[in-house]
Parts: sequence; C-alpha cells; structure tokens
Amino acid sequence: MSTVPSQSTQSTPRTSETDADVIVVGAGPAGAATAYHLAQRGLDVLVLEKTAFPREKVCGDGLTPRAVKQLVEMGIDTGPENGWAHNVGLRIIGGGHRLEMPWPDLASFPNYGLTRTRKDFDEVLARAAQKAGARVLERTSVAGPVRDDRTGRIVGVTARTTDADGTKHDVVTYRAPIVVAADGNSSRLSVASGRERLENRPMGVAVRTYYTSPFTSDEWLESHLELWDGDKLLPGYGWVFGLGDGTVNVGLGILDSSPAFGKVDYRALLQRWVDRAAPEYGFSEETRTEPVRGAALPMAFNRKPHYADGLLLVGDSAGMVNPFNGEGIAYAMESGQLAAEVMAQALRRPTAYSREKAMADYPRRLKAEYGGYYTLGRIFVKMIGNPEIMRLATQKGLSHPMLMKFTMTMLSNLRDPRGGQVVDRLVNALAKIAPAA
Repeated sequence: MSTVPSQSTQSTPRTSETDADVIVVGAGPAGAATAYHLAQRGLDVLVLEKTAFPREKVCGDGLTPRAVKQLVEMGIDTGPENGWAHNVGLRIIGGGHRLEMPWPDLASFPNYGLTRTRKDFDEVLARAAQKAGARVLERTSVAGPVRDDRTGRIVGVTARTTDADGTKHDVVTYRAPIVVAADGNSSRLSVASGRERLENRPMGVAVRTYYTSPFTSDEWLESHLELWDGDKLLPGYGWVFGLGDGTVNVGLGILDSSPAFGKVDYRALLQRWVDRAAPEYGFSEETRTEPVRGAALPMAFNRKPHYADGLLLVGDSAGMVNPFNGEGIAYAMESGQLAAEVMAQALRRPTAYSREKAMADYPRRLKAEYGGYYTLGRIFVKMIGNPEIMRLATQKGLSHPMLMKFTMTMLSNLRDPRGGQVVDRLVNALAKIAPAA
C-alpha cells in the first residue's frame, strides 16, 4: 500500500468544537491510524472513544512485519528501549514436528515482528494521532448516527461524555461530511446504520490470558497447530507469545467452520491445553497473572458496504481480520491509512458528486488489495473445518520444507507484490485469479 506525502493545505474551518472534517468512532488501531493519516494531510479529525486509556483489549499481542510497517508509517519508534519486544519469526509445533520459520527478508516489509500488550499499545497509537493534530475525546460513547433529513446521508453522530467519577454530560451532536466506524467487531454504529454482519463470511473466537514464564524473552512467536476437544481436532491454533516483561500471552483461536463452534467451552478448552503444556513453560494457577478473556474475530470482509451514504468502515468494523491466521491489527491500520488517503482526496473536491465519486474508490481499492486473498482464505477456512484435512495438514505438511514455505507465505500474507521468489509469484497469482467478493 503506497504512502502519500502529508499535505500542507489547511483543513476546512470548523464552526464549533463539535464540527470536523471527519469523525472517527473508536480509537483502536484502525481508528488511530485513520486519524493519524488524516491529520497528517491537514484535515480536522475528531476521534470519539467510549473508554479511557489505558484500557484492556483481548488480543494475542503479536505483531507481524505487516503491522510493524504500519507503526513505522506512523512515526512510532519500535526500539526495545521503548517497550517493544522483537521477534524473528514463527515457531510452528504440531503433528510431532517443530519448525522455525524466520520472517521473510522483503523490500515491502521489515524482517522482524513485535509484541506488546494492548493495555498501552492502543494508547501509543492514539497519542501519535493526537500529536499529528487529531482531537481525541475519551469516555465519549456514541449513541447513533445523525442523518440529513433530505438525503438520508449520515452527517454526524450523537454521543455522551462521562467523567472519570461517573458524571454523565448531556448528549451532544457532532457533525462532519464523513463518519468513520472504527468501533470494533460488534460495530454498533454500523448496525445502527443498517449494516449487519454477513453470515456467509467466516468468524473466529479467541481466548487468552497471561502467565509469568521463562519464555517471556523467546525470540519466536510460537504457534501450536493441534487443538483437541477430547477426540475432536478443531480448526484453529494455540499460541505462546513472549512479551519481554516477564510474562507471556497464551491463548487459542477457533474458526466457525467446525461443527463444534459455539458449542465448546473455550475457556475450559484453553485450560486443558495449558494443563498439557510442557513443564518448562511454567504455566500454573500461581503464575497466571490475568483472567481469561475472549473476543470475536470478524473475517474476510464480513460487513459491507465499506462505504455508503457518508459512513466508511475500517478494521474490525469492516471484517478485516485475515481468515488464514486471525491477524487483525495490521489490516486495521492498513485500511485506516487507505481510508485517509481516499477521504483526503474526496474532501478537497468542490462538488458533492465529485466527492462521492472519489469516496467510491475506497471499497474498490479494498477489493483489489485483499478481495482475492480473502476469497482464498474463505476456502481455507472451509477446508480445515474438516478434521481429516486438518489432521493430514498438521502431520504431513510440516515435514515438507517447500510446502511449509508456501504455507507460511500464504498464511502470513508476507510476499513481494511485484514478484520476488517463486513462492511469492505463486501466491500473487492465486490471489489475482481468485474471484474477489
């Protein structure tokens, strides 16, 4: 995804503190990245965040090189001295095999990943957006969209701010030519605007907790490909990600392509998986530092349209999670950067018609960038929902280095878009010929 230089032009003068060029609902990675790149382009952007930082967020806390690239785009120093733990690649364990695969050395992406807890990760991004010029209102909960009486177009939101002591303020109407839904997988703003989740797109569930562990400084992100519920092999994986602060993030993710989806006690499943872990991990109730928490993973464009009638969707609100590996942060930030680029172009145009024509480029570019790849991901999700295919892939696939290199490239989506090695060209070709939907 290309980087557009920041513009020196001034934003449209606002008539009050409740007006803006763009309103962003939610200050997670998608919202913060959107706000940062809009502010860099000289636009007045207002971010409404329902909680206050620092805040808890369910996540694996692992960042692939795709996400690292986006952090660099936002000018964030990812040095270890600033609280970032670096990793060199992915360790895959399953079917009696143990394989370590370094992140690829590409021109398009850095060759290292990171870990950092979401307790302060989101705040780092939000403060970067503020530093760039975005206005961020915390403890401000959006109630719903505001529509133009004549056109039905969304022209703002209503919201209420609550003080730290619980005092609630009056409902306020905030107005802007474009509103961005960055309010996560449930996306209440999208639902209130009539955009429900698409039932034919995959969903996942992730649960995680934290332990003190000697693996805290492990330089590999570790994935375990065998999740057993009794004698049933489930489509998903478990993980152990070292955070460099004395703790590890331990969790598992499951896809809805299994008949067991929605019927499994995920917290109990995680506990059984942890109980079977090797003693050297040091997992026990005494070393667990946080409760088990879970969250849904909306995948493969599971909410559309991504833009219509003044409302644009980014990140989890748009179902941007990668169906191959459950990664969401990188795609949230990438969609925010792309959305900012499109909105900046649209808002500089003189007529409503020309602005809408520019805004129509956002869903087209999302489809071109991810559509074919996500279609392949949907096929992958269905395939590994078959326990026999999952068993064969785990037991046989890990013993073939070239097959695993292809699988790593496909699952991580780390490839040179301009060609590169044979595996890159093959994945590029598959993503290109797959029908984007």
